[in-house]
Amino acid sequence: MSGPPSLVDWSAWWEHPGRSGVLTDFDGTLSAIVEDPSRAVALPGVRQVLARLAASLGMVAVVSGRPVAYLGSRLPDLPRVALFGLYGLESLCGGRLEVAPAALAWQEAVSGTAERAAAEAPPGVDVERKGLAVALHVRRHPELAGWVAAWAAEAAAATGLLAQHGRLSVELLPPLRADKGTVVEGVAGDLDAVCFVGDDTADLPAFAALSKARREGKTTLAIGASSAEQPEGLARVVDVMVEGPKGALAVLRQLADGLADRGSGRRRDTPA
Repeated sequence: MSGPPSLVDWSAWWEHPGRSGVLTDFDGTLSAIVEDPSRAVALPGVRQVLARLAASLGMVAVVSGRPVAYLGSRLPDLPRVALFGLYGLESLCGGRLEVAPAALAWQEAVSGTAERAAAEAPPGVDVERKGLAVALHVRRHPELAGWVAAWAAEAAAATGLLAQHGRLSVELLPPLRADKGTVVEGVAGDLDAVCFVGDDTADLPAFAALSKARREGKTTLAIGASSAEQPEGLARVVDVMVEGPKGALAVLRQLADGLADRGSGRRRDTPA
């Protein structure tokens, strides 16, 4: 369904916050979509809402294809918010940075592919170096999407890297079982209620992991942030669609306000 934040039922999170969690994408969910990814910033108020949620919930995390360093620079001074970068290949939890050991073996292949992409990509293709991954973006020139797809397929075949298609981009990264779904699976095991908020093709595995957790008896909530570029089928796999990053921030603020109300002895009404 789609609608205003008032349609989102957070009652399970309000009743048992310590056993509940919220995970969210960053680009297009907590930040507006921009042509140059390096210019993306969190919407005003995002840091404050995440901090409020992290003070009460058992888990608050940002899960992204961006590196942890990127996320940390956009969301500084949030020690209780976990950051999962590069689809979980990197994580920063409780001040401890971890990198999947198996991914390090692919560092040379990724670096070489990034060098080659920078040398061979035509004008209009932006090459983003992400440490253990490299992304080729065509947001400014979507007519080059075919060239990028073909180039990435050839590079993946030559190196063994995985070519992962996203919104107007293709990433090359280590061929490991790591996506937003694996992050949600890992986190959900310790929670009774778990929510994910996302907007892109790369978020679909996270929503699939929520469906699996629901079948296993957990309370789940899948929230999609709409955009002109949302993937086909996003609305079918979420419980509620909200209007872009502003709508995502509004539903997270609703959760934070409800937690504050309960903490002060007031009870917030929940949807029927």
